[in-house]
Amino acid sequence: MPDSNPSLHTDMLKESQKAAGLPRRLYRAIKKELAGRPIYGMEWGDPDQVPPLKFVKDKYVLPYVAGDSTIVEIGPGGGRWTRYLLACRRLYAVDTHQELLDELSASVRSDNVVLIKNEGANFPGIPAGSVDFVFSFGCFVHLDAPVIEEYLKNLRPILKPDANVVIQYSDKTKIMARENDGFSENDPERMRTMVSQAGYKILEEDLTTLWHSSIIRFAL
Repeated sequence: MPDSNPSLHTDMLKESQKAAGLPRRLYRAIKKELAGRPIYGMEWGDPDQVPPLKFVKDKYVLPYVAGDSTIVEIGPGGGRWTRYLLACRRLYAVDTHQELLDELSASVRSDNVVLIKNEGANFPGIPAGSVDFVFSFGCFVHLDAPVIEEYLKNLRPILKPDANVVIQYSDKTKIMARENDGFSENDPERMRTMVSQAGYKILEEDLTTLWHSSIIRFAL
């Protein structure tokens, strides 16, 4: 996922994987033995447990996942949200970092998942007019406006006419975003402008559920 600090997520992945002393190593070993392989990204909240994330899952993810649908997830990380998208015909997991795609493949194994390493903000190998739903969480919060605009432009050709796009983005009107140096300079007004100028129709916005970001749903 492109951002102003290209190593941001790979650095966080390495930190997440690093054992800091015997107690943590023992804890991780026991947790892995009891619950399977830990999912990178879960340290920021489990969508099954954290109420705001559960709300996002139930309102902005699950209603758009169908057995015959084709889905694109941008910046899947370790699969924290990917696991809710699997009940579809095909899921394209798109990221600029091979290390993160490798991490995802270790956590999420399904024959309908296609891993795509992109460059910049493109969607190599995804057929035109084939995608029913696009979801991104934890990626666009780090992207600067020019990269977001490029993604919005490149999304259009791969979408079906009735496709839905749901994106979480940095909202610097909120104090927790302002205090996070890794979050990009964005807010609802800027995001609305970028989405509208790219030729999309805004269907829904959620400016209150999340403490450091907001969500927008739009379509062609």
